[in-house]
Amino acid sequence: MAIVSDITDGAILTALRRQMSAAVQRQSAAASNLANLETPGYRTRDASFAEALNAEIGSLSTTHAGHMGGSTEAGRESTLQETEGLASRRDGNNVQLDRELIALNRASGDFSAAQTALAAKFRLVRYAINEGR
Repeated sequence: MAIVSDITDGAILTALRRQMSAAVQRQSAAASNLANLETPGYRTRDASFAEALNAEIGSLSTTHAGHMGGSTEAGRESTLQETEGLASRRDGNNVQLDRELIALNRASGDFSAAQTALAAKFRLVRYAINEGR
């Protein structure tokens, strides 16, 4: 029970913000891939979870000499990376329409889930401000 009470409203809002930002990055990457579906030589790019995690870890500060350091600022700049292992067409393009449409739908679902949780959180705040009325 103590673990639940240790989670603050700020931590919840930060986590939801991160989820929404990651979903937007994945959606943007999929939209960019779809826009280049017929571009010769274009290679599929994805927003990497590892890159996003490194960017978040990099934003942490060390408070003790025994703590591990975060990543460098360079890790924040490259959130998109080429996807490995996809078959290429004759023109060198490896964008797959079905794969990108699924990625768009997944990102949209993740964004909607975070948005729903955020709206519920704000409804609770509004309820508290209005003293239950």
